[in-house]
Amino acid sequence: MISAAISHDIAKGVLTPNISEKRELLTGRISAGVAVLMAGYLGYDPPGFVAQVVAFAFGIAAASLFPAILLGIFSRRVNREGAIAGMLVGLVFTVSYIVYFKFGVDAATGNNPANWLFGISPEGIGALGAMLNLAVAWSVSALTARPPQDVRELVERIRTPR
Repeated sequence: MISAAISHDIAKGVLTPNISEKRELLTGRISAGVAVLMAGYLGYDPPGFVAQVVAFAFGIAAASLFPAILLGIFSRRVNREGAIAGMLVGLVFTVSYIVYFKFGVDAATGNNPANWLFGISPEGIGALGAMLNLAVAWSVSALTARPPQDVRELVERIRTPR
């Protein structure tokens, strides 16, 4: 992917639109080699922040998308409004917590377990964000109209094995 992006999209598409196919192929091969070397180096000597970035990504996905998917499969009552509200609350809470402790005003002095909510680190806050998402989605769905009948029938057809 990297070699195609560099050789076709950047080299041919932006820098030198009249590049020959042979030159484009060479550019792709060189960029693939560089990408392999960089990936090998990062695999051999990974930077410390990689694990944090992966933890943040999974936490944000858990807090925003996972509950909506789970409720879409197992709940007949959760509706669009509830799912959207839950996703927004989970996402905003989780991202705000991460930004506050890792990049915000309190990053230098307050990023220690004594200051974390319930002792939960920014890397693990996605679990709490997911619980908030579930609670908000159920609450908002209970206070708003049920999903339309055609949507409920569609979900039931999807659930039923054939």
